[in-house]
Amino acid sequence: MDGGDHGAMRITAPIRLQPAAIRAREPHFPLFLMAALLPLLLFPFADLDGTPLQRLMLPLAVTVLVVESLLALPSWVARIGPLQVNALYRLLGLFSALAVWWPLVTAHRAPFGWHVLILAVRSAFYLLTAVRIIQVLANSDRVSVRTLCLGAAGYVHLGLTAGLLATVLQMVDTDSFNINMAGLHEELMARLSYFAFVTISSLGYGDVVPASPVGEVFAVLVSISSTLYISLLIGLLLSRFIASQSPRRRSRQVLEDSP
Repeated sequence: MDGGDHGAMRITAPIRLQPAAIRAREPHFPLFLMAALLPLLLFPFADLDGTPLQRLMLPLAVTVLVVESLLALPSWVARIGPLQVNALYRLLGLFSALAVWWPLVTAHRAPFGWHVLILAVRSAFYLLTAVRIIQVLANSDRVSVRTLCLGAAGYVHLGLTAGLLATVLQMVDTDSFNINMAGLHEELMARLSYFAFVTISSLGYGDVVPASPVGEVFAVLVSISSTLYISLLIGLLLSRFIASQSPRRRSRQVLEDSP
């Protein structure tokens, strides 16, 4: 499907993914969900100034998640002009996986601008992953425990993306959120990831709140995005479940009607 007039940038994308290609990746879906949860589970214990194990936790978790993202999801076939989206996606993942090891390799924290770039690139990778998950679910021909794991992984990616973007926003404008702390970037990211998941789940405890118009708009957009994602997820899963049950019902009806 081509978009745009002559002389403009063309966007080419496949209409459907083959269900067989999705089924071939299904064994990775539960591992993918566990990999998505790994950074959240390790956030309270990760410390770049702590023991060697504590310093390894966050880089290892991000690397595992990037690898599982590339293994679990079918390749992108879309193009934006001459650029292959799959190549861009893999490049973002590779950059995210390598850049997170900067403090361990150099024994120094990344400069401010470099750190903002790292977080922005990783959030773009997570966001593309969530979009790809929706596309995979839309083209899946059945509902199983594995596809439910994939849907849950997309929800986690939405929270991870929001947490990273909130961290970038707070680093650029320190008045964006009232978080009652002035810690390191890693502590800030853990705190704002908590805020992101509290927001997308509509809990709103009130201990971390937007403190500027930009922060308020960001919180509204995150809340709307989570609502849209849940609506899409439920709609897609229900439609696939109903579609998979229809042939069985017809077969039973034929058997019941036959003499």
